[in-house]
Amino acid sequence: MSVTLPRPIFDTLENFATIPDSIHEYIESLNIPLAPQEFKLCLEFLKSYANSADTFNAYRRETERLLNWAWLVCKKSLKEITRNDVRDYLQFVNNPPKNWIATKSANRFIVNALKLRVVNPEWRPFIIRSTKVGQRLGKKPSKENYQLSNKSIEAIFASMGTLFSFLQQENYLEVNPVSLIRQKKSYIQRQQVRRVTRKLSKLQWHYVICAAEEIAELNPQHQRTLFLMSAFYLLGLRISEVAYIPGRLATMGNFAPDKEGLWWYTTIGKGNKLRDIAVPDELLNALRLYRESLNLSPLPSREEPTPLLPKLKGKHGLGARQIRYIVQDVFDQAIYGLLRLGKKDEAEDLACATVHWLRHTAISTDVETRPREHIRDDVGHENPSTMDKYIDIDRVARHQSAQYKQLKPKLEKT
Repeated sequence: MSVTLPRPIFDTLENFATIPDSIHEYIESLNIPLAPQEFKLCLEFLKSYANSADTFNAYRRETERLLNWAWLVCKKSLKEITRNDVRDYLQFVNNPPKNWIATKSANRFIVNALKLRVVNPEWRPFIIRSTKVGQRLGKKPSKENYQLSNKSIEAIFASMGTLFSFLQQENYLEVNPVSLIRQKKSYIQRQQVRRVTRKLSKLQWHYVICAAEEIAELNPQHQRTLFLMSAFYLLGLRISEVAYIPGRLATMGNFAPDKEGLWWYTTIGKGNKLRDIAVPDELLNALRLYRESLNLSPLPSREEPTPLLPKLKGKHGLGARQIRYIVQDVFDQAIYGLLRLGKKDEAEDLACATVHWLRHTAISTDVETRPREHIRDDVGHENPSTMDKYIDIDRVARHQSAQYKQLKPKLEKT
């Protein structure tokens, strides 16, 4: 199936206020009378999520895909989309045309020689990437293997439903076509598949943290690496909670004591929600060593603006991509250590790991020794089945349960 190439419709948050001329030209070329109005409505929809970069990016991706499909494939406005069209769309996104798929990420817009933002010809609404193991083996991603995960299908349902509800509230639509679909679970694969445990074993983590320690011992600049790995494990952080993100800066001043002298790390997490995380003594010691390597005082002053993970050169702190590279370097060294030990299965599993596995590892380890409500408040989970909004956790008790968390688990003798 060959379909007209889609175009990017929405720019980044930083450039959202100024709409490139190419977007207006694209919409006017569609010969769909309601397209300009729908574009403006979708802009307002996305603007309402401007305070949460992750949510904005997710809704932007799905809204852009939906509009391109409606306008280019169906030749319809969103106002004309029916329940049956939604079903067709779900089939489409699970098997999009090959010329709608890219094998690497690309910015939607680029700046040309005239300093104007123009469409990036490399951009596509769908991406297929090699797995980490595939990359190691030199395998290139094949567009033939593109398939959505169950999680992605659930996200599409959620984003479409939210967008159509917004259009209803704006009196643009009378009916939300997504709400008319019954048995949404029938679109999600139910067959048994091999479940990947997205956390590190105690042996894997032992080799990971030992690798970080060895790197730091060889080069004092890598105290930053050791601190980063320690923080992921002992605080259960997401990468967005330590990375440099405009408008949401991770600084040394995020660490601060309360009136009881107990130290907490304050961050803005998923859903743009502020929370405090109990800081174990071992991480406080790691923070002291890390700051010493930066020629800073042993502990940060309140609201200290120093980036939590400053770049070796340049301003600001490390971005998410740079943090992933650092973590991967540590993983790689740990993999080699496991292979030397003859632990091939453990090494191969670690080769699949991502930064987020460290958060799952931290939470799984905590569950063994800490009350679940303490963990809930630290990691920011709000699962209705486990989180009771009427529980008022005593901060001192929560801190005490975190205070003696250990960076290195005790290994069973073999």
